[in-house]
Amino acid sequence: MATLDTSSAEPRGRREAHKAATRKALQEAAARMFEERGYAQTTVRDIAAAAGVTERTFFRYFPSKEDLVLDEVLDLIPVMGAHVVARPADEDPYAAVLGACLDLIADGMPGLMFSGPPQSFPGRPVRQFLPVLSQFEEGLAEALHRRLAEHGPGTATPLRAAVLARAAVGAMRSALFAYAALPEEERTPAVAHDLLASAFAYLRES
Repeated sequence: MATLDTSSAEPRGRREAHKAATRKALQEAAARMFEERGYAQTTVRDIAAAAGVTERTFFRYFPSKEDLVLDEVLDLIPVMGAHVVARPADEDPYAAVLGACLDLIADGMPGLMFSGPPQSFPGRPVRQFLPVLSQFEEGLAEALHRRLAEHGPGTATPLRAAVLARAAVGAMRSALFAYAALPEEERTPAVAHDLLASAFAYLRES
């Protein structure tokens, strides 16, 4: 009987694990430095040094600092969705999304508020960010549809979930723009909390 040769699979597995660990280290270092110094004041060299790698290694994983942030947003989609679905059953959809946002900030995932809006990325057309925004909205719509199906089956339609998701993302983006416009010293998790809460309160008034 033929046997499976795993001699090449094992080194490949170790390489993939090392790559994943390096990528995570770069993302975590960037998040820390964005929070401490601000996005604009943090360079690729700073991030690489904090992660214990060279600039050359950084560019093997991310074409630019901006791409690292966008990649982090994409990684956030399933995490955000899981938090929305897990929120208490008696919360309405907007409360569930707001609660999920605040949970992520409290859990130390500053990518939600510290990455900066598109105009923070000089030279990058806004249209380059639209696919990421669309994926985020679609991921949130899927989570809300699942939540509606579980807690109120009669109200669960893809259209309703999509409308709620895009409205919620609008509130989140408005809070993010307000946050990015603040002086660096005022950008704290507590301020992010208050801006998000206010944005969702305004959404309910409309």
